[in-house]
Amino acid sequence: MSRVGRYLTRRLEVWRIVAVPDGAGGEETGLVLQGTVRAKVDQPSPAERLVAAQSGSRHSHDIWLLPTADVRRGDELRGTDRLGQAQVFRVQSVVQPSRPVYSKAFVELTQQEGA
Repeated sequence: MSRVGRYLTRRLEVWRIVAVPDGAGGEETGLVLQGTVRAKVDQPSPAERLVAAQSGSRHSHDIWLLPTADVRRGDELRGTDRLGQAQVFRVQSVVQPSRPVYSKAFVELTQQEGA
């Protein structure tokens, strides 16, 4: 296991947009569960937290993953926070250092009103 593995204390579901034939020569797209990954979700900056207090606001997080995690741009990572509230993160990009000991996903979280 990677050295970063001990810090990945959350489990997030990976949802990906997949196209399937509709039987009439076209295709339909939808989110399909790909599996779960271990992760560490960093907190947003203080400025982003202030803005996040507004309803429907968006702010970014960094999510740390194992280097072998199959997470791609456009995926949704779904889980719950420490209070049990649902969270959905949209992956903007995924990077690895030159020596792949971890992957880092840059994501956006949209908080719904009252969240």
